[in-house]
Amino acid sequence: MPPKSKTRTMFVCQQCGSEQPKWTGRCPDCGEWNTFVETVTTSASTLTAGRSESLGNNRPTPITQVRNDDFSRISVPGEEFNRVLGGGIVQGSLVLISGDPGIGKSTVLLQLASELALWGDKPVLYVSGEESPQQIKLRATRLDLNPERLMLLSETELDPILAQIEMMQPGLVIIDSIQTMFLPELTSAAGSVSQIRECTARLLRLAKARNIPMFLVGHVTKEGAIAGPRVLEHMVDVVLYLEGDRFHQYRLLRGVKNRFGSTNEVGVFEMGNSGMIEITNPSAAFLAERSEGESGAAIAVTLEGTRPILVEVQALTS
Repeated sequence: MPPKSKTRTMFVCQQCGSEQPKWTGRCPDCGEWNTFVETVTTSASTLTAGRSESLGNNRPTPITQVRNDDFSRISVPGEEFNRVLGGGIVQGSLVLISGDPGIGKSTVLLQLASELALWGDKPVLYVSGEESPQQIKLRATRLDLNPERLMLLSETELDPILAQIEMMQPGLVIIDSIQTMFLPELTSAAGSVSQIRECTARLLRLAKARNIPMFLVGHVTKEGAIAGPRVLEHMVDVVLYLEGDRFHQYRLLRGVKNRFGSTNEVGVFEMGNSGMIEITNPSAAFLAERSEGESGAAIAVTLEGTRPILVEVQALTS
């Protein structure tokens, strides 16, 4: 007989996920102020029961019998994305990409999905919880992207999304964004700590079980940090930040966590009418408007990962 679920009210910190029986102004774990939100939780749910049953089918494997002969990365068209990812997309990996609103996260992922759908041997599933398929089609038309195997799905409930992934077995899944996804058995609102944590855990289990790489788009707070619990960054394999001024053309794709490569590499892009354009020679771009013979200016060399970049340093006084 399945256990009866008992509901209770807890106050959950939206920054670190700490749970307290009553509201408090400052979180005792992370020290943030005014982050506690009242949340209704269940002590024993059907979700937990189903998870315990599935654990019985998994068995430990000796490391000598684990085969990695077929391990390979999915090469992304273009050098900049490959460089930041450490050589390509790892099968079954979960990648979180974040950045300010309007910085180009959806644009660069739509271009990535279109390239893989065009050159790969499997369809690519782009799931949007913020835009309709018609809106995504308008952006794809503006960017001149129209691959037949790019599948669009506008959905915010996670269970139908997981069912579509199981049925399609795509080569890549993009979730835009993780803050809009929700599970109906959890009573908290979409974007809360419990929803983000459980939705990410479900996607992580499916990615590892079916060896499907997934990209998650994450919102940022006004301080520039990824919205939601800090545990979100610990759950995923790779965390990328897309940085830059939305009113200027250059964008930097920077890795802050990468289980499969270095976090020192930086990808440089330029936002144009046709989307994100790779800058394979950033030094030439950064020095394009430099005037010869000006006093108070000098050329400096900085090393970003494995690539040296020339930049101009200007003095306030000469």
